[in-house]
Amino acid sequence: MRRIPSGIVDEQTARTKFTLTRHPPAEELRDLVEHHWMLRWDLTEPHEQQVLPNLSVHLTFFPGATGVYGPAHELFTHRLAGRGHGIGARFRPGAFRGFLGAPLRALADRVTGVPEIFGPASARTGESVRKATTDAQMITAIDNLLIASRPTIPRAARVAVEAVEKIAADPEVIKVSDLAAALGLSVRAVQRLFAEHVGTTPKWAIRIYRLNEAARLLASPRPPDYADLAARLGYSDQPHFTRDFRTVTGRTPAEYARSARRPMSGTPDDGKPGN
Repeated sequence: MRRIPSGIVDEQTARTKFTLTRHPPAEELRDLVEHHWMLRWDLTEPHEQQVLPNLSVHLTFFPGATGVYGPAHELFTHRLAGRGHGIGARFRPGAFRGFLGAPLRALADRVTGVPEIFGPASARTGESVRKATTDAQMITAIDNLLIASRPTIPRAARVAVEAVEKIAADPEVIKVSDLAAALGLSVRAVQRLFAEHVGTTPKWAIRIYRLNEAARLLASPRPPDYADLAARLGYSDQPHFTRDFRTVTGRTPAEYARSARRPMSGTPDDGKPGN
């Protein structure tokens, strides 16, 4: 099964704060973009939503958060207030280098202004998204911008996409040497490929898929035994897993599991995230 980390922290609470919907991009963009995601919210009090780090580049048009967000190594926090909406395009890891025109490592853990990459036409896209009353209008606006800027995808980029897809599809890939063998490349070649096209090390890529999977399982109604989960994810022992998980999420597995199922108070806002 192909894994796409969603990474929404405390999803039970998030369901009461905003609606999240995901839609496919235009046909000619599907080798570059995984999906578009849209948020709508109507809040009486501000809400700060945390998202786990992932490998994707995100192009977003939101009030106070319009930009190109590179692959991250830390939790991302976004503040929602009042009433609003916006759209983001989630690019396939490895597929954004042609838009950037530079190695993806230059974008890691950074936010870049949309005009710096997509030019003046992005201002019109932002205005169209702001005025949109339907998801379809937002999708058309962002699709038109990306189609007009669509780069040719070189072979190396396609190999990088394939490499991340391999990690996403095969939980047995737990070492860089495993990935290199599956691709028929040397470990050093895989490391160069990721620096150029993904923006992280392959070791981090494998780690982030494992930890997003752990977060998903820990938030389930019946979380797994922590030692069993560590072994299932390829860790040599539970303490190593716990350290990794806390470094990325700021919480131990037990704390994360408790937070995911804590009782909610107050009257929920309409809507819930969904696929």
